[in-house]
Amino acid sequence: MDSFDADTLADLKYRAKKQLRLRLRGLRAAYPEGLLAQASERIVASVLALPQFSAASGVGLFWPMVERREVDVRPLAQAALAAHKRVYFPFLEPMASGFRTGFAQVQDVSELAERGQIELLIVPALAVAADGHRLGYGSGFYDATLPDFCPPARALTVVFDFQLLGELPVTSGDVATQCIVTDRRMLEP
Repeated sequence: MDSFDADTLADLKYRAKKQLRLRLRGLRAAYPEGLLAQASERIVASVLALPQFSAASGVGLFWPMVERREVDVRPLAQAALAAHKRVYFPFLEPMASGFRTGFAQVQDVSELAERGQIELLIVPALAVAADGHRLGYGSGFYDATLPDFCPPARALTVVFDFQLLGELPVTSGDVATQCIVTDRRMLEP
C-alpha cells in the first residue's frame, strides 16, 4: 500500500465503485419482481416498527425508481402522512454556482412545499456496508445532503439483504448512515 500515492488509491476506489455499481444493478435486475415486492413489504414493516419512525414528526423519504427495482417505500409515505408527520422528498435545484440539494416537504405526493425539520431520513442504495457506508448511483446527492441534516436527523439505509456487503471502498466525501434495514435484519453500525 505504501507504493500507492493518494491519487492512485482514490482512482482505484473510484473504479472499484463503478464495477460494483454495474454488478449490483445486474444482480438486482435478476431478482423476480414478486420476490422484491415481498421483500419491500418486510422492509416497510420493519421501518414502521422502529421507535425512531414512531417518534419522528418529520420523515425524509425517496420516491423509488421502480424500473430500477429499488425498495418500494411508498407505503412509508402513506403511513407517515396518515400519522400527521411532515414528509419530505429530495430536491436538486440548479444555481449559478452549481446545485443546491435538500428535502422539500410534501403535503400530498403530488405537491411540494417548503423544506423543514427532519428527524428520520430514509435513503436508498445499490449496496451498503455493515459500517453504514452506502454505494449509490454515483451522483453524490446523499453524500452532499446528509451532512446538512444529520445530526440531528438519523439516516437509515433501506436495501434488500443481498445488497448488504461486508465492506465497500470509501472515498473522501462518503457519508455513512446510522442504521440499515433489510428484509431480514436491522444493523446499527
